[in-house]
Amino acid sequence: MGSWIRPNWALAGACLFLMAAGARLAGREGAPHWSYAGETGPARWGTLSESYALCAGGRSQSPIDLTGAVIAPLPPLKFHYQSTDLDIVNNGHTIQVDYQPGSYLSADGQDYDLLQFHFHSPSEHTIDGLPYDMVAHLVHSNASGELLVVAILMEARQEHPLVQTIWGHLPEDEGLRSIPAGVSINVMDFIPLMSSYFTYSGSLTTPPCTEGVRWIVLDTPVKVSVAQVEHFNSFFPRSTRPVQPLNGRVIRKGVFSR
Repeated sequence: MGSWIRPNWALAGACLFLMAAGARLAGREGAPHWSYAGETGPARWGTLSESYALCAGGRSQSPIDLTGAVIAPLPPLKFHYQSTDLDIVNNGHTIQVDYQPGSYLSADGQDYDLLQFHFHSPSEHTIDGLPYDMVAHLVHSNASGELLVVAILMEARQEHPLVQTIWGHLPEDEGLRSIPAGVSINVMDFIPLMSSYFTYSGSLTTPPCTEGVRWIVLDTPVKVSVAQVEHFNSFFPRSTRPVQPLNGRVIRKGVFSR
């Protein structure tokens, strides 16, 4: 199944890219400019466009504070990630790594294709009110176009080889893409052998704040270095949406092993 490509992969990837693209990239597609501060910051997203209305009025928004989780037996998570040629874009809000077809996550009897992953600092989700130094969001889509995001929490302890490879080829200017010849990565290097995880129903954390996104937040953090966090912050000093109200949603917590 590793080489199988879903018929809607390209469409889902293109749609997600437009939703999460940087301000000027999105602007060229007719989407309103948004940012992480000031008049176009998170508190104003819902007023920037009718298409962003959920950012203000949605009842299942992300990120959230992960506290009060219900311990429950959850279906296993099976990660089927392969190596991919390194393909990085600076989209104006974050550094995004696009993934080639063939890698997927199996959850609840469904397969979700890995489309891309990107970073925020500090982490958008908090645990008992506390953020981590950085986070990687692994964005997936199933055959119906439903989105699932795996959040890999990161704490500043020691240099991580995968992050260092990515950082070594960052495109400095917004809208630029870097595809270095002969360089490949495997995001499996972020997945621990065993971890507890939180799961709940939420939204995209950027406009248009689309709901119905399944979130899986791994509770075992990856170690990165202080210098790696600082390097990302030198590009993007602000890249985090504040936590949103839970509004009665249930957070479940379970365990997986590879």
